[in-house]
Amino acid sequence: MTTTFYRHWRDVPGNTWRWPNFSPAEIACRGTGKLRVNADALDRLQALRTALGKPLIVTSGYRSPEHNRRVGGTTASKHMEGAAFDISMANHDPATFIAAAQRVGFRGIGTYPRSNFVHIDTGPARVWGDPFPARASAFAPDQAPAREHLADSRTIKGGGVAGVGTVGAAGVEVAQQALAEAQGAIQPMMPYLDSLRWVFVALALGGTAVTIYARLDDWKRGRR
Repeated sequence: MTTTFYRHWRDVPGNTWRWPNFSPAEIACRGTGKLRVNADALDRLQALRTALGKPLIVTSGYRSPEHNRRVGGTTASKHMEGAAFDISMANHDPATFIAAAQRVGFRGIGTYPRSNFVHIDTGPARVWGDPFPARASAFAPDQAPAREHLADSRTIKGGGVAGVGTVGAAGVEVAQQALAEAQGAIQPMMPYLDSLRWVFVALALGGTAVTIYARLDDWKRGRR
């Protein structure tokens, strides 16, 4: 097993770090900032991240010997080899996570439901800890948030109809006032304009109703 040691994670050359979903700071010792880069373990961690399709929250990666003693780690902890990671289950279903971890080559599996994390390492095959309680449903893979195209937005459409109706009704009213002062030959058109004005008023009210409904529906879906 080949590892590279750095007195601080900031000393890691940027062009040598090849694990895109993790940073040296995430993997480094929480107590000292020191880092032992175990390429094989990190390759497996990256493969696990890719397989699951969602972030892995690393609560503990490499531990320096002094920090390992401070937190009560075992004297042979794989954390001191950079070969172990504690991963939060805040965004993962434990059973799904463990199965995926084993598929990519993590053989040491420790479960800590009270602290809500799973320990994984590349050491000998072994399992310990308490089982996680059953969850109602597994977490779904991360997806980009759905966004409405403006052309398809019910709010935009409803607002547009309301705007057209309002402007149209106002325009008809202005036309009626102008025609009222015109010659008597135009007077027969007045009843038709009055009907047209009410059509625009109905459009405005309908558009406003659509807009209100769409906003309430979006609010219920958490899309405000």
